[in-house]
Amino acid sequence: MIAHDGGTGPGTAGMQVMLVDESSKRAVFLEHALLDAGYRVVCCAGAGGDLSAQVREHQPDVIIIDTESPDRDTLEHLCCISRDQPRPVVIFTHDEDSAKIRAAMQAGVSAYVVRGLASERIKPVIDVAIARFREYQILKRDLEKANANLTERKLIERAKGIVMRQRGCTEDEAYRALRKLAMDRGKRLLDVAQVIVAAEELLTQV
Repeated sequence: MIAHDGGTGPGTAGMQVMLVDESSKRAVFLEHALLDAGYRVVCCAGAGGDLSAQVREHQPDVIIIDTESPDRDTLEHLCCISRDQPRPVVIFTHDEDSAKIRAAMQAGVSAYVVRGLASERIKPVIDVAIARFREYQILKRDLEKANANLTERKLIERAKGIVMRQRGCTEDEAYRALRKLAMDRGKRLLDVAQVIVAAEELLTQV
């Protein structure tokens, strides 16, 4: 199974797939190809359904969409899934319009395959989609961590500036004062900084 936070599970054998297909004939072919490749189809849905709700219900490891062209509603659903329930998404389609490809990738699609619906290609395509998904999730997590660290540093710098103005002390002295206060109260430096900044904001609004 895939760990949807970007990690890896014990393996990909028997992974659960949600299949979305606007053609019942193609859906039968694709479902058989998936089963032959060792995947387990937990949901086979038609076009126009609430994909987010189906993902919540069935908890698939991978989503595969077979469509002539991904419509706006589908891409909006995929945006919500990418934000709230991220997992690899593969689209098989006949639409090679570059704008549609960009929109799909921005919606969180891991692999966009044009005219490539052949049984022997399904497993390699899914493997690539999973690898891309995992790499993207790692990069996304690293970026979020970097942004959080930057925000925390800015807040501490702001609190340090407040202490410097109030006490007429140097930057090093202000930092030591903040750190001592945090240690004395058993708090994180960030928590103390948040209190100081919030207090100043409250006083300036009075």
